[in-house]
Amino acid sequence: MTVFWNKSAETMPSNELKELQGKKLSALAKFVYENIQFYKKKFDEMGLKPDDIKTADDITKLPLTYKDDLRDHYPFKMLAVPMDDIVRVHASSGTTGKPTVVSYTRKDIDDWTELMARTVMAPGITHKDIIQNAYGYGLFTGGLGFHYGAEKVGATVIPISGGNTDRQLMIMQDFESTVLTCTPSYALFIAEYAKKEGIDVSKLALKKAICGAEPWTDDLRKTIEKNMQIDAYDIYGLSEIYGPGVSVECEEKDGMHIWEDFFIVETLDKETLEPVGPGEEGVLAFTTLEKEGLPLIRYITNDVTILSAEKCNCGRTHIRMKKVTGRRDDMLIVRGINVFPSQIEHALMQIPGVSGHYQIIVDRDILDSLEVKVELTPDTFSDKMSELEKFSNDIETKIFNILQVRAKVELVTPGTIPRSMGKSQRVIDKRTKNI
Repeated sequence: MTVFWNKSAETMPSNELKELQGKKLSALAKFVYENIQFYKKKFDEMGLKPDDIKTADDITKLPLTYKDDLRDHYPFKMLAVPMDDIVRVHASSGTTGKPTVVSYTRKDIDDWTELMARTVMAPGITHKDIIQNAYGYGLFTGGLGFHYGAEKVGATVIPISGGNTDRQLMIMQDFESTVLTCTPSYALFIAEYAKKEGIDVSKLALKKAICGAEPWTDDLRKTIEKNMQIDAYDIYGLSEIYGPGVSVECEEKDGMHIWEDFFIVETLDKETLEPVGPGEEGVLAFTTLEKEGLPLIRYITNDVTILSAEKCNCGRTHIRMKKVTGRRDDMLIVRGINVFPSQIEHALMQIPGVSGHYQIIVDRDILDSLEVKVELTPDTFSDKMSELEKFSNDIETKIFNILQVRAKVELVTPGTIPRSMGKSQRVIDKRTKNI
């Protein structure tokens, strides 16, 4: 039976949703124009007045916002309210330059908790569940985001955070956790570690996992579900737009519902950033309709996906997004061919004997080179060179058939590739200049 946290909002008719979005967007345009100098300048440069925004369709009249805009105004120069009204600050774990800082008013925290309550319940999790929250706490939004939402629905929360896998498994067994929340990489690692330690996962109380914070394929989902003997659900979020809780899969596992009473979502052409229609691949852009501390208009996420407005069998009416296939800004171009790491993962996960742990290494001498280190399962790994060579050739062929680019495959022994308790580093690009 489908469960809802806020059924009236989650099943609101599409025409009512759009009308509500229009009213909120009109109010947002006035709010940011009057309170954020950055947006006032943008509006003025475009000759745009807040009164020009009357309906949700007017979204395309508004300026785009980029991550660099947030970095340029680091840390608090894009706030729409006085610092006295800010009750919490989070920051992204960016690998270059200044972090992206996100600030929340009391209302923002309450709204985020509402979004996370819906997000927790969409995959069928209720107050009867015991949630082992292995997302990181701290400046990262994952841990606290899930924590507040799970408590809101009345579930029991174990705030264990990430890492210390021995302890994770001990708690999982002793506390009889029914839900695990963590990155897909870590879920895979926990399953692998349990097997190594002789723990029978079928005897755990664990039934479900909500995995996010990094792109992952349906093939990897199937591996996690098989190895953990659970159902695994995808979640999407980003710190600039609250954190987790922007969208989530329901029990149908047919795309992630985006909470449209809080966001207007667009998909834009990867090159021109002009809008594309539902069913067409594009870059996600979000407009926050309720945020007070750091409202954002048409924020370019660089995440590439497809939106679907078709009715979901769960009864929720909010638009759905497919799994993120990659990023506009970290797409690899190898000898003129566009390559997303998820495509390589898709190829690998179709091959029996591949553990799910891999690393992509891109380098350049005269021409680009693509190397994929692939870790085999203990059962598959063999010391017979002829068998390994054939296995390697089969993987190279599989990758070429999907990507149309040659990759050198190096098979490595189980446990060779570094494990991650959070986001895994799947790609190492050694080229000296951006491509």
